[in-house]
Amino acid sequence: MEKLIITICSSADSFGAYSENCDGIFAAGDTLEECKKDVETSIEQIKRTQPYDLWPEIIKGPYEIEWRYDVESLLTHFSRFFTLAGLERITGIHQKQLWSYMHGQTKPRNAQKERIQTSLFSFAKELSSFSLL
Repeated sequence: MEKLIITICSSADSFGAYSENCDGIFAAGDTLEECKKDVETSIEQIKRTQPYDLWPEIIKGPYEIEWRYDVESLLTHFSRFFTLAGLERITGIHQKQLWSYMHGQTKPRNAQKERIQTSLFSFAKELSSFSLL
């Protein structure tokens, strides 16, 4: 199955998306959910308005979407669910630094990006490994 890679970016009041490996797929929305839905709409529009032989190869067959986030958009989205204090406990990165990343004041180094990703994956794994009695 092909992977359609979609990068999500945020601004002060909206989210935008574009495909890294398929021309013509762009989207936007006030929320992350709206932006993701607009990606699907963009793909449907290509299929509806262009002849099959002009479709990008990746969307001709089965594909799955891999969502990629910049740190700013990831933190902006998850700030609805986690406080910066909670994210600090999960990642070990000070709240002020996380705030700076979230608001585009500074960009994290690759090591910090990896630390955030690894910490969130570890937290997600812990959440998915329990059951309630």
